[in-house]
Amino acid sequence: MTGIADVAARAGVSPATASRALTGRGYVAAATRLRVETAARELGYAASSSAAGLVTGRTRTIGVVMPSLTRWFFAEVLEGVQHALLEHRYDLALYSAPSDSALRRAMFDFFLTRKRLDGIIAIGIEPSAHELERLISFARPVVSVGGHHLGTSAVSIDDRAAARIATEHLIGLGHRDIAFLGGDPDGRHTSFGDGMRLAGYRDAMHEAGLDAFVRHTRCVVSMPGGYGAGATLLADRRHRPTGLVGVCDEVAVGAIIAARRLGIRVPSDLSVIGIDDHHYAEMFSLTTLQQRPFDQGVAAVQLLMRQLEDPDAAPERIHDAAPIVMRGTTAAHASSLAPVD
Repeated sequence: MTGIADVAARAGVSPATASRALTGRGYVAAATRLRVETAARELGYAASSSAAGLVTGRTRTIGVVMPSLTRWFFAEVLEGVQHALLEHRYDLALYSAPSDSALRRAMFDFFLTRKRLDGIIAIGIEPSAHELERLISFARPVVSVGGHHLGTSAVSIDDRAAARIATEHLIGLGHRDIAFLGGDPDGRHTSFGDGMRLAGYRDAMHEAGLDAFVRHTRCVVSMPGGYGAGATLLADRRHRPTGLVGVCDEVAVGAIIAARRLGIRVPSDLSVIGIDDHHYAEMFSLTTLQQRPFDQGVAAVQLLMRQLEDPDAAPERIHDAAPIVMRGTTAAHASSLAPVD
């Protein structure tokens, strides 16, 4: 059986250097690392993470906790996390289950408590269930993505500011009757980010003196959810809003499809704006606030690596910018275009 000594001999280095090069523990010059990796590959040698863990006390495995694999945001963050962990020679252990489910509770009560992990990245944690507090109690470094950091390092856009800017964009176009679409249907398990976006919408409406027009139509945060809720909201001609802020792009696109099927012209009769800059946003010419979840996943890994290198380092908070992307689903309200006598 090929051992580390064989790899070291082939690469012309000491066994200790070969071990550092393959496990990532300690400095090794890039050229030397490449030579060792090439030798290991040629000999068919794979470093044992469990053996390295006996020496370092680490498993070189990071746990990732998230509520969904199907929503675009979570999938993009996960891809960024995996990309960065592979670069750092770390394994990924994924734990995903819907909020407020028996499987989700078992994840926290059993699986996460018994699994040996060097650190945890929490994506879209639900504050109402005190999940981040539970993760912190496991005494491992924790980085959250999507807000709700509780003294941990965290990466997100400023969700509240993004929704405020989106709403102010519609107000600036002369819209007054503006509705907010999306968010947990029963209101008990709204994610932290979604809650902040609703608050940002309310902030903008209040500051513009439009409290009388504030309304929130809840729906499942998905394209079908936005379609169903949008169809119900827009079917009433007498109380139809002229502007919609989607909690995310999927919901906004669903509402656009509903509007078009009802014969409502977007943006002539209805202006719609989303948040995220989803892959579908360009196809639907959706005006939106942009975020880059893949980059957030990479940044979360970088923050976690710093904590592993220096456990006493102060937590860091990264707020990514969310610039507005102007496309074709928002336009001036008809009343603002009327000629002045």
